[in-house]
Amino acid sequence: MSQENVEIVRRAIDAYNRRDFGTLWGLNHPEVELDWSASIGLEPRIYRGPEEGAGFFNNLLDHFDRIRVTPERFIDAGNAVVVPNSAEVRGRDGIQTVARSTLVFELRHGRITRMRLYQETAEALEAVGLSE
Repeated sequence: MSQENVEIVRRAIDAYNRRDFGTLWGLNHPEVELDWSASIGLEPRIYRGPEEGAGFFNNLLDHFDRIRVTPERFIDAGNAVVVPNSAEVRGRDGIQTVARSTLVFELRHGRITRMRLYQETAEALEAVGLSE
């Protein structure tokens, strides 16, 4: 099942990068939680359910012209997948940067139940019971 989880996460990131939110929400559990409380960017908090999650993504797209997440690797952690990544970000004013973070996706019955942002990969791995 864990390789299946990696493929679900890969599809979710691909859908996000294409702005295919219909596919993205179809991969999520109806009560998905986006934990962005560790963010040093916009509105760091926890978003619960598709309505709050959609609001979060809409807010990002209102502020940024482009956000593309590039996974460095997918780390299978059983019911979770750890994804160190870089995000190419371009603001509406044309300023570009690259943000590095690690995302942890938790899955149950083939659906993403939680996505949590970590600033450091070691912290994300520790959260799922792994080490570097």
